[in-house]
Amino acid sequence: MKRSKKVFITLMLMICTLSTFLVGCKKNDSKATTKKDFNYYTAEKLKEAIEKKEDIIILDIQVKEEYDKHHIKGAMPTYAFPVKTDEEKKKIDDVLGKLEGKKPIIIVCPRGGGGAENTYKHLLEKNIEKDRLFILEKGQTGWPYEDLLEK
Repeated sequence: MKRSKKVFITLMLMICTLSTFLVGCKKNDSKATTKKDFNYYTAEKLKEAIEKKEDIIILDIQVKEEYDKHHIKGAMPTYAFPVKTDEEKKKIDDVLGKLEGKKPIIIVCPRGGGGAENTYKHLLEKNIEKDRLFILEKGQTGWPYEDLLEK
């Protein structure tokens, strides 16, 4: 019984050490991104911009079925979510000509997370200036203004 207890403790220490090492490595990964790496628009700020008829681009990446159910008025559909594959990125590339200029681009995805971040990074790679790119916080599901939805 004593020996199995020592083996168990040794194994647990090894697991703890290994997991600490792996987590530590991930934190130091130069490709890791944080929320600070992105610009954001709140729903309230976007609502104000729409009502004031500011010159903005609302780039919606929801899949077609979700876009058809509900989207913000004036949004440009791409159906590119989650913008991981070459095929999905091509859907973004297909609208690049419409993104030229200096207008702010507000990216709308289902929840304002990974798909929007993927789009943001892809647009940066396509030489869209970072100061023009924004993610709608909480995405389409967090949009509280029914009067500015198209269904």
